[in-house]
Amino acid sequence: VSGEYSMVKAAAEKGWIDGDRVMMETLLGMKRAGADLIITYHAKEAARLLLS
Repeated sequence: VSGEYSMVKAAAEKGWIDGDRVMMETLLGMKRAGADLIITYHAKEAARLLLS
């Protein structure tokens, strides 16, 4: 959801969290919870991390 995306981005910009790690953990948590498909604002960033 946009609120969660905004929260992760804002906290990462302030240096409170590692934005990439929190983003990937959020997405992996959705997958572990049984999601077959995840549509997210994080898509481009997640793809970049997965391809690197």
